[in-house]
Amino acid sequence: MRIPRCMGFRRTYLVWPILLLLLVGAALTALLPPADDQGGRGVLGVLRRATSQKVNPAQGYRVDSPEEEQRFTIIIQTYNRTDILLKLLNHYQAVPHLQRVIIVWNNIGEQTPLKLWNSLGPHPVPVVFKEQTSNRMRNRLQPFPEIDTDAVLMLDDDTLVSVPDISFAFSVWKQFPDQIVGFVPRKHVSTPGGVYSYGSFELQDPETAGGDKYSMVLIGAAFFHRRYLQLFQDQPQAVHTLVDETQNCDDIVTNFAVALYLRSTGNINKPSGVFVKPVDLRNLEKDANIWLPQLCQPQESRLSSCQITDCFGLKEDRLQ
Repeated sequence: MRIPRCMGFRRTYLVWPILLLLLVGAALTALLPPADDQGGRGVLGVLRRATSQKVNPAQGYRVDSPEEEQRFTIIIQTYNRTDILLKLLNHYQAVPHLQRVIIVWNNIGEQTPLKLWNSLGPHPVPVVFKEQTSNRMRNRLQPFPEIDTDAVLMLDDDTLVSVPDISFAFSVWKQFPDQIVGFVPRKHVSTPGGVYSYGSFELQDPETAGGDKYSMVLIGAAFFHRRYLQLFQDQPQAVHTLVDETQNCDDIVTNFAVALYLRSTGNINKPSGVFVKPVDLRNLEKDANIWLPQLCQPQESRLSSCQITDCFGLKEDRLQ
């Protein structure tokens, strides 16, 4: 039986594309480095390194990708608010780029809720309890060895900040890493009698009659560089005594110390803090009257009782 000539042409047309594909595949294979490349420089080595670098951030390892090379540590000092503390810990587990949470436990002689917290796990972000020997406000300003990130987010134990607010503030801090970046601003103005008035935006400056400025950012809801923890420790003993006697003023002291540090590095006109307006910041204990209402009162007593300028040996210091 004779095969029509047209079928022979069809077979020829099918052979050439197959041969061309084989040649292209061989050429591409020749360009690849060998799979057993020494030193892990081949494709397999690159893949292994990429896999090993993407470890769980909750395990405390650094991630080399540019997006996650900077992380931060939360510090919360607490006293007699265990129920609220557990709510806060649960909330902050969802915060991205969070390395760990350090709880400064000021309930002297009482057991921490660590076992209870672990029983509710597992948790993606580790929590470390630091038991203290005395109930001092300045306990939270210690350079704890567990802090292995440059950025520190200090939060009060009754304040809940939304995850988007924290993420945005962290991005702002990365642009201003030598300043305090936080959610609660305050201002101080000098009165004709030489006494400082302290309050929020409603406080009017007698010189400018304006109330839209701020001169400090409270550290109870703020990012700052971990070097400022040691900076606080290095302040004069009179400063530490003042904070211990008043159980207050540590936020004002920190703003003064940061402002003086910036001046010593040549940043004379740079303010100590940067205010980030929060969208969702809540006080979980609305009945609490320990210190939050005191901060909201535009009165002279807080700065005059703190006597910060005397402790620093200054006649007047502008933080703006």
